[in-house]
Amino acid sequence: MHGQPRQRMLSDRTRLAVWGDPVDHSRSPLLHAAAYRELGLPWEYGRRRVTEAGFPAAIADLDATWRGLSLTMPLKKAAAMAAVSLDDAARRTGAVNTYLLTDDGPLGFNTDVGGLARALREAGVTHPRTARILGAGATATSAVLSLAELGAERVEVVARRPEAVAALRERGESVGVDVVRSSFDDPDAPEPVDVTIGALPGQVDAGPGIRPFAEHGGLLVDVVYGNWPTSLAEYWFAAGNRAINGLPMLVHQALLQVRVFVGGDPAAPLEREDAVLAAMRAAVMGE
Repeated sequence: MHGQPRQRMLSDRTRLAVWGDPVDHSRSPLLHAAAYRELGLPWEYGRRRVTEAGFPAAIADLDATWRGLSLTMPLKKAAAMAAVSLDDAARRTGAVNTYLLTDDGPLGFNTDVGGLARALREAGVTHPRTARILGAGATATSAVLSLAELGAERVEVVARRPEAVAALRERGESVGVDVVRSSFDDPDAPEPVDVTIGALPGQVDAGPGIRPFAEHGGLLVDVVYGNWPTSLAEYWFAAGNRAINGLPMLVHQALLQVRVFVGGDPAAPLEREDAVLAAMRAAVMGE
């Protein structure tokens, strides 16, 4: 009896957006507009520059017409702290990239973990035993959990800051993955791995020291999706190995966001999901 009014209120929530700083480069509006057009939903999806300092006030200003938010850097940790609940991926990473807005407050989700895992499977990486992550920033945390989801047993993190890898080691232990640290300056040749996740900022020049990692790195999934190929990818190509950019991860994490906004559950497939995914992919990848 109480479900009908609540359902009507939910159906009145038709506004969504991506927030972050910067946010002008975001392709989320293209992805989500394509999905809702395919689903026949009259929802609007925009973008807004929101700083970390301005995040609490911006959330407080939202009215009952708002359904959800996609959240990019630097808002993911603040969003996790302000959520009234967290899904498992958000709890394990301490980062939220998706808000489902309800009368009780924002429900927090992390679709980066599932999005990367889906992108890896799509690229043929289904059961990696060993993997390497270049960089130890926020993306590396999601990468450790994504690799764990696919069954990786050992993940090497190449980073300059030992304390950053120590935090990742704790995350790995929680999901049964042995996280070890190495350095870009190691004189020894790196061990071969099944897959490498490039989690370095796009403007970082990898430099010639990255060449041994390219030669022994298997497939490279570089999370950067602008200015392709990156200098990192060029080393992989020169070594005769495959490299793909971050667009597949972007598309798949957005698809999981659409599942949240439509049905409240990133694990529940959409009706006609194949058609929705194809429309989203075409919106940003020209397929």
